[in-house]
Amino acid sequence: MILVSACLVGIKCRYDGNDAICPQLMKMLKGKQYLPVCPEQLGDLSTPRPPAIIVGGTGIDVLSLKARVINERGQDVTFNFLKGAKKTLEMAETFEVKICYLKERSPSCGVNFVYTNEGLIAGKGVTTAILAKNGYKVIGVQPEEFKEEIYEQDM
Repeated sequence: MILVSACLVGIKCRYDGNDAICPQLMKMLKGKQYLPVCPEQLGDLSTPRPPAIIVGGTGIDVLSLKARVINERGQDVTFNFLKGAKKTLEMAETFEVKICYLKERSPSCGVNFVYTNEGLIAGKGVTTAILAKNGYKVIGVQPEEFKEEIYEQDM
């Protein structure tokens, strides 16, 4: 089973109510079993919702409560992000996920880069951090930079 950020497969679950569909990823997933997830929705956040950033570190720091996730209204949504990450991990375990394709730059799903109070920095989002910590292979997808030949070898 493949776990994938729901927004990448056309589900309108992003903070702004849109998707981040990646046609090349959709083509690669054709005929394969995959599980679309939105950790932020699993954490009881609505769609649309105010955008959020990690303050004081990256997703790894949020897991240890050394950093927080704050939305643009100044509301602390750390526990929503943690709840969604834990539910995503439970789903990965239940469905015996082998690989994860998650939306790059997201405070939940970012794999190599996340938005923080310092701007876009190298680091993992909250969900990616918990999945990686538990041994899952997580690959970041940024639709406009997607190169099929790079990702195909991992499926």
